[in-house]
Amino acid sequence: MPAEWERHAATWLAWPHNASDWPGKFPPIPWVYGEIVRHVAAGEIVRILVNSRVQQAQASRILKKVGVDLARVDFLRFPTNRGWTRDCGPIFVRTTGAKPLLAVARFHFNAWAKYRDWKKDDRIPELAAKRFKLPLINAKMVLEGGSIDVDGRGTLLTTEECLLDTKVQVRNPGFTRQDIEAVLRDTLGVTNTLWLGKGIAGDDTHGHVDDICRFVSSGTVVLCREDNAKDVNYRPLAENRERLQGKGIEVIDLPMPRPLYFDGVRLPASYANFYIANAAVLAPTFNDPNDRTALGILGECFSDRPVVGIHAVDLVWGLGTLHCLTQQEPGLTP
Repeated sequence: MPAEWERHAATWLAWPHNASDWPGKFPPIPWVYGEIVRHVAAGEIVRILVNSRVQQAQASRILKKVGVDLARVDFLRFPTNRGWTRDCGPIFVRTTGAKPLLAVARFHFNAWAKYRDWKKDDRIPELAAKRFKLPLINAKMVLEGGSIDVDGRGTLLTTEECLLDTKVQVRNPGFTRQDIEAVLRDTLGVTNTLWLGKGIAGDDTHGHVDDICRFVSSGTVVLCREDNAKDVNYRPLAENRERLQGKGIEVIDLPMPRPLYFDGVRLPASYANFYIANAAVLAPTFNDPNDRTALGILGECFSDRPVVGIHAVDLVWGLGTLHCLTQQEPGLTP
């Protein structure tokens, strides 16, 4: 599996339609998507999944208003339940050799072992492989794209809270650590799995790594840091930092925004949920004093493309932001 910063052929995104993901706050969400597409389409094709012709027309109208060139958009009539594309969309892998090929690693999706409506989402990898005539590698395991992060050279980050959970949101009953590592090796080419502990408060997925720790280059990660010892995230994030010591990984601290609540619910606001597109790195912002600090840190990590802040206070009410919504399709050439 190539690293996210490698050249993309396209970015996949499912147009929002399930208002229950943003109860009482859905109207601004399509406009946030419009901003995401506007920045991504500047450097690559955006493949947008839609449920119907009507939804495609609605999306086209919004994209035109925000200045997106629709020639850069490829609408795909792939029905979705929710459309968190990072977790249910196709995970692409690339073969090595004189004539590299793309394939789809067909992991299964069961709505984070929490919700009942997932069968349409689970079909997306198969529809993608069929539409683009790509080989399908059946992983025979439930896995969401947000639960892993890779450096493109065989090292993968994940958390025990998510993949090894046996009580709360159990994806793969009976699977051991060794079982999971074997599947990751055979499907994604992973030779080194780094296990962190827990995710952040408010995370509906029970421990996705893309809210806490991300590769920014081979051998270097940004890792969220909470400085308030009284905050519930303080101890888990400090423990994750300890776990990376002695692993040959350079760790760059990324601040956390102040706790963000809506309707009494703690939201998983995190600057680590950024997305690396060809033309820019899109990073969530939360009307927080640490927005500027986080954008500056990411700007130093990605000197080859601009870092653009995307207002995510409304978006995070869906319990995810930019990385959760997107999935990269790598180019054939590294």
